[in-house]
Amino acid sequence: MNRTDVAQMIDHTLLKPEATADDVRALIAQAEKLGTFSVCVSPNQLPVEVPEGLAVATVCGFPSGAHASNVKAEEARTAVANGADEVDMVVNLKLVKEGDYDAVEADIRAVKEACGDKLLKVIIESAALTDEEIVACCKASEAAGADFVKTSTGFHPAGGASVHAVELMRATVGDRLGVKASGGIRDAATATAMIEAGANRLGLSASQAVLDGLV
Repeated sequence: MNRTDVAQMIDHTLLKPEATADDVRALIAQAEKLGTFSVCVSPNQLPVEVPEGLAVATVCGFPSGAHASNVKAEEARTAVANGADEVDMVVNLKLVKEGDYDAVEADIRAVKEACGDKLLKVIIESAALTDEEIVACCKASEAAGADFVKTSTGFHPAGGASVHAVELMRATVGDRLGVKASGGIRDAATATAMIEAGANRLGLSASQAVLDGLV
């Protein structure tokens, strides 16, 4: 894939809690220059003004996922009202570790309903999960109506995306859902490996460095 193709797979991301409105404006300007698919910002930054053709993504229940479902749903609903085109929610890891996948599905479904016709990605925090848990989270996400599954927040001490996790996620959801790789992707070689493993969206803060490594 060439530089333009990869750029259109990128959610150009700034989720540092100390980020300012000026930082977000700089992010948007860089996203426009690079030709990325979207910018992904914290919900407190919304609404933002973006050029035509640049989508706006935000996060929900971030970064722990340890929020009540109604709180996550209201956060997503508010984000959409404030102009978000896409919402990346964090799965409830407590429920995952307890094996209560009916409750995991219900949590995701509540957020999906709050998103309306906007796209929902489910962050499963794959580095903190077993293979069996990754598969079960992907199945719960699909059953709840999510549009994408996503590897990582980038904030968990267990780490970010891995080729193995992306391969497993893609094998589980087939071509029915998207797969987003995020967390620790800082160069073209890593980004390419994630795409080859099955990712069709990338969450990057190092978008410039990744794209500079491509033809």
